[in-house]
Amino acid sequence: MKRNKDEKFLKTEKTPVEPFDPSALIEVQHLTKSFGELKVLDDISEKIFHGEKIAVIGPSGSGKSTFLRCLNVLEDPTDGHVFFEGNNLCNLKVDINVQRRRMGMVFQQFNLFNNMTVLKNITLAPIHVGLLELKKSKRKIFALKLKNLFKSKANKLPVPTLQTSAKKIKQDAEANAMRLLNRIGLADKANVYPSTLSGGQKQRIAIVRALAMNPKVMLFDEPTSALDPEMVGEVLSLIKELADEGMTMVIVTHEMAFAREVATRVLFMDGGKIQEQGTPEQIFGSPTNARLKEFLSKVL
Repeated sequence: MKRNKDEKFLKTEKTPVEPFDPSALIEVQHLTKSFGELKVLDDISEKIFHGEKIAVIGPSGSGKSTFLRCLNVLEDPTDGHVFFEGNNLCNLKVDINVQRRRMGMVFQQFNLFNNMTVLKNITLAPIHVGLLELKKSKRKIFALKLKNLFKSKANKLPVPTLQTSAKKIKQDAEANAMRLLNRIGLADKANVYPSTLSGGQKQRIAIVRALAMNPKVMLFDEPTSALDPEMVGEVLSLIKELADEGMTMVIVTHEMAFAREVATRVLFMDGGKIQEQGTPEQIFGSPTNARLKEFLSKVL
């Protein structure tokens, strides 16, 4: 997906870049997002550190999903900056697609390709990226060999040997996909199409599709909101497993019990701002923000 180079996105140059925290995996500085005259995110600055499990809660329309989508610039910020591993994703010189390879994203509606088998859905991105890297390596080797034609034997540059091939890239991607499918008990669904699966199965496959890229962080946008109640548990169980294994994650959720159990930090959003944040014990046990108290009184 190419970033939009429209006027609104270029407005990110208005806010000066401040020194970023190198210990943070993700840092947003003065993040603002507007749709026309509607300001959805209002000057948010926040840091997400390695290993954190951030639950983002709040009423509908508070800016939660937009905030999440701005973290990997699926939504172009109107103003502000987003850093991932020290790279400013709002700098048009940064290759956003390379950065997104390390940021897994799981959507409400699964977003599986219905014309591809489950196995193809999972292996599509790893094979594509692997073949791109293979082409780069081949070009580099060709350039070195070309340079060596004009050098004496003593001055020739070392030429590396290719460590992989297109066939091996495909085999490795498929082996990894089957490992992930075995993990979630759906290896028997490898060669079926998404239309034959339940909602819970689709969402678990969407999660392992993101995991197949070995991401540094997983972003979940209300991953259970489109599921029937009996299917919610199997998806939340998988997300909890990832959390227990140390995966950094940001999850927009309406599942308060899940947020209380899994999150290391909870952000409460309302009116495009983070109104209060803290540990689950603080947020659910002793909230101080009046709007948060009102919100919890309706959902707990």
